[in-house]
Parts: sequence; C-alpha cells; structure tokens
Amino acid sequence: MKRSIIIISCILGFLTSLVLMAVSYLANLVFSLPFLPFDLFDKLTRILPGRLVSIGTQAMDWVINAFHLGTTDTTAKMAGQIQALGLILVIGIVLGFGLGWISLRGKTWLLRSALIVGFIFSVAMVIVEITIPHSPSSTLIGSIWLFVLIEGWSLWLYLLINKLTAQGEKLQPEKKFTAQIMSEPMTRRNFLIVAWSSLASFGLLLIGSYNKHPVASAVTTPGPGVTEVPVPIISIPYGPEYTSGLATSPSLDSLNSRLAAAPGTNDEITSVDNFYRVDINLEPPKVDVGTWRLNINGLVQNPISLSLADIVAFPAVSQAITLACISNLVGGSLIGTDYWTGVPLRVILNEIGLQPGANAVSIRAVDSFNESLSLAEAMDERTLLVYAMNGQALTQDHGAPLRIYIPGHYGMKQPKWITELAVTSQVTNGYWENLGWSKTAIPQTTSRIDTRTVDTSLLASQGRIPLGGYAWAGARTIEKVELQFGDSTWVEAELRNPPVSPLTWVQWRYDWKPTPGSYQVKVRATDGNGNFQEAVNQDPFPEGATGFDVVNYQI
Repeated sequence: MKRSIIIISCILGFLTSLVLMAVSYLANLVFSLPFLPFDLFDKLTRILPGRLVSIGTQAMDWVINAFHLGTTDTTAKMAGQIQALGLILVIGIVLGFGLGWISLRGKTWLLRSALIVGFIFSVAMVIVEITIPHSPSSTLIGSIWLFVLIEGWSLWLYLLINKLTAQGEKLQPEKKFTAQIMSEPMTRRNFLIVAWSSLASFGLLLIGSYNKHPVASAVTTPGPGVTEVPVPIISIPYGPEYTSGLATSPSLDSLNSRLAAAPGTNDEITSVDNFYRVDINLEPPKVDVGTWRLNINGLVQNPISLSLADIVAFPAVSQAITLACISNLVGGSLIGTDYWTGVPLRVILNEIGLQPGANAVSIRAVDSFNESLSLAEAMDERTLLVYAMNGQALTQDHGAPLRIYIPGHYGMKQPKWITELAVTSQVTNGYWENLGWSKTAIPQTTSRIDTRTVDTSLLASQGRIPLGGYAWAGARTIEKVELQFGDSTWVEAELRNPPVSPLTWVQWRYDWKPTPGSYQVKVRATDGNGNFQEAVNQDPFPEGATGFDVVNYQI
C-alpha cells in the first residue's frame, strides 16, 4: 500500500506539472507574464560551467547530425525547449514523491511541507526573473504571479495527495490498494480530472511550441500591449553591386565568369530563413523597436541615445559576410553567408568624440549578453552596427533591431539585440569567456564537402563526378583547397575565385574521375597566410573545432 501511494503521488506530481506549464504558457501568451519552464532553463544555462554546456551542446549536435534530425540550430533549440519542459516534470515528480512520503508518516506536516516547498520554489523563480531579462511585464507583477501560480500548484498537489492517503486509510489491509483506490468514485473522479486536464495541457504546450514564433520583421511587429509607433520599414537593394567599403565585392562580370559550382554545393548566399541561430535564449527576446534605443556612453565627449531611425539615417555600408558559431562541428551547418547592411561603428564614435583613455568598447544586449572589443577593432571600417540582412530589416531571430559585426571572430563575439555601447579604458571578458570559452574567438581554418552523395551515372555520361564545398578562415581568406582520396597524395581543387567578398567563404570544385570501389575522401584548406588547416580532431570547446571533414563514397 505504501509503495502504491508513493507511485500515485509521483504520477500526480507529473500530471499537475503539465497543467502548471499550460497555465504559465497561457499567461505568457496573453499577458506576457513569465513562462516558468523556459526562464528556469535559461537561468541554468547561464550559470552552468562552460565546459558542461559545451559537452551537452556537442552531444546534442552529434545526435542531430548522426540521425539526420534536421538543421542543427533549429533542432537544438527545440531539444532545449523539450528539456526545459522536462525539467518542470522532474520537479513535479520529485515534489509528488516528497509529499507522498511525508503523508505516510502523518499528515501533521503535509500542508506545511507543501506551502514551504511552494514558497522556496516561488522565491527561486523570482530570483530567476530578476536576474535574467524577461517579458514586458513588470518584475512586481511577474513576482506576484509566480507566487500565486507555484503556491497554487503545490496546494493543489497537497489536496490530491491528502485525499489519496485519506482514501487509503479506509482500505482493508488484505486488499490491494491500487485496485480499491481506483474503484472509489471520489478518487477516480479526481484522478480522471487531473489526467484529462494534463492531457489537454500537453496538447496545448505542443501546439504552442510549434506556432509560438512566426518569423516577422521586428520593425512592423510591436510587443504585447505596446502601442504601435511608426518606425522605418527597411527594404533596400542588396547584392555584390551594392556593397561598399573595404569589403566591397568584385564586379558582377568577375563573379559571373567563375567556374560553375558543383551540383549539390550549398548556396553561396544563405537565405535569412536558413541562416543559423545560436544564442543564450530558448526564445528570441521581444523588442519593441518603437521604444528601443541604443545608448552610447562612457569615455565619450557627447553621450547619445539613438533610435533605429537615427541609425538608419547614417550613410550605410553593405558587405557580404560569412559568420560561424564557435560550437560548429567540422563540416557542421552552423555557418552562413549574407549581405549585411549597417553603419560603421567608427562613424558614430567619431561624431560623438572620445575622451582620453578610451581603449575599448563594451557591448550589452537586451538578454544581458555582453561582449567587449578593442578600440582598434571598433574603429575598423568593416565593423558594422547591422540593421538589415539581405536587404530586409533584421528579424526577431537574428537580433532585431540591431546587432554588431566584428571581422575576424566567431559569432560568440557578435552580440544581437544590442542596447548599449560603453567606451571604456580596457577590454573585459564577455559572456562566453566568463564560461571558459576562447578570449579571442579567432576562427579556425575550416573546409567542408557539401556533395555528401554523388550521381555515379555522370561517369558514363560525362566521364567525371563533380565534388564541391566551401572553405573559410574568417578574415584571413583562403589560398588553397586540397582533397585526399584514401591514402593517396593530396590533390588541389579549383577555387571559385574571387569569393563574394574578402569576408566570405570560398566555394571549391573538383572533377573526380574514379574507378569503381570504396573511397574515403578528406578535404583541407590553406588560409591566406599560408597556414594549413589543423589536422588534429579537436572539440569546439574552447577555441573552435579542428580536423578534416571526411565523406565515404561507394562508386
């Protein structure tokens, strides 16, 4: 009987936690109140050691790639959301177990225990909400809501377990508890109410997680409860002919005269929808562009607060840029190339003036992400305050209304949703550096084989099989790409030079004439400084992944 009470208490904890999350989700959707599972999970990922986060990320990336579960970034975010929901389910099961165990030792402390646990959990969640950025709702309203929600949940669970044990006390010792408890009308009714409520809640959570965030331009979509404010609608021409500055693209004639890319090679320019998204949030922050401001202060002559319209009014620069996540695996998909449009940071810094001792710029984002760059990097003509990708305003996923691009670094040093620039006397550690990741985040030279499968019929019709892919070394450019078939000597592939810009990847092609058999093909690149790609396989943490991309073919 005791074991049955514990088991059913755990089940009740599990079921009621589904209802808890559904109510929290509805309150978030309608009133922008905190969504408990995601906020708790976001807080945990911010305080866990960087190495532990890296291990989890790499394991997830491996599973996604090994089982072809979809694009790494989208699937990883969905997996993170599932983990967040699972975390609350585990808490519910533990609370059910604890209250069930206490009920077996007398009911004197059952109610007190439920209230105490609810209070502790509520306080913990209030601390979470205070220490991480969250919804447009005020901290006071959010705190009150969390107390009501969590204490209500723990009291509901108390009532169910109290009724459960009260029913159990009426049983004859020789009868099985589970059989009789389900035969009692009141107990069965309560259990079915909880079960069906939980089932409906689970369906609501699934529908909500699937439909919650349609991609939309942040400049036309105000946040919940926010009065719409007229803001610029950004729609500008883009392409190599519209680039400017140090990273100007070659002429259209030069680009059009290059050799053709091998069939199956990824597009040279990534669509915004397919551009990877990696950040510290399960969901992208909601920013009302009508009230948003970029505050620039610190060691400056004239501190300034700029709206998006103010920033767009500056002379714009567009440049094609390849950006990759430092957690990208060799041959991974967390990399993309787009035309980015914005204002060179140096233009604004020169206008407001710098004070003596200014040596760095600290960046802060709406999600509390922070980074720091040297003044030399800030004054680089290629460093942009970006407000558009491929001619359209940044989407919510990609940092609307403003992000920064700093050449020669992985994405971990490129904050999105930025709100403040502070000119300081020295460079400080950013968010990821404080978790043990690279202090420089200089991209490793990398290359990939995009043609993972080949059409062997081309051997008969054309006498060759085209292979293709890309190589990238940050701002160092690519000098050479080579392939190795089995243990044979390395052979050089053709580069689709010139690349779209000095800041992008370069595509390569090799027309292969194999004989029937099995082949293991490797690719390596040499950067613009003449340095070979690192051959040793190394995990992304902390300096970025190294090693060669390898594909097996059967001809």
